[in-house]
Order: sequence, then C-alpha cells, then structure tokens
Amino acid sequence: MPAMETTTPHTEARELASRSSDGMSVVLLWHPREDEVSVNVADSHTGEIFQIPVERHRAMDAFHHPFAYAA
Repeated sequence: MPAMETTTPHTEARELASRSSDGMSVVLLWHPREDEVSVNVADSHTGEIFQIPVERHRAMDAFHHPFAYAA
C-alpha cells in the first residue's frame, strides 16, 4: 500500500489504522496537536484523495464506512 502523506505545515498526524482494497486506501489519523481524528481516503483509479474530519466516538465507523461520512 502506498504511504499517505501524514504531515501538514501545522501538525503531524499519527496513523492509527489503515486498509486497502481494489485501489482504495483508507487511513485513520490522529492529529495530536489539535487532538482531532480524521479519515483519509485515496482512490488510485480516479486519483481522488480526500480527508474527512470525524468525531472521536465515530472514528472506527468512519474508518470502515468513509463514504457515509463524506457527504
């Protein structure tokens, strides 16, 4: 699985979980400086990459079902 960029100019994120299947990579990240969680999704077929901020108590659900949280 290709590594996702986990740093930004303002923070460094820590990978909590990752999975990939059929060209789709999903990574659950914790941003310690902000104490926030997000899910990054990358589709190698379309080139689309997006990040979804999620509430901590929904982190694993968003990790397993990111498109439900993308709307």
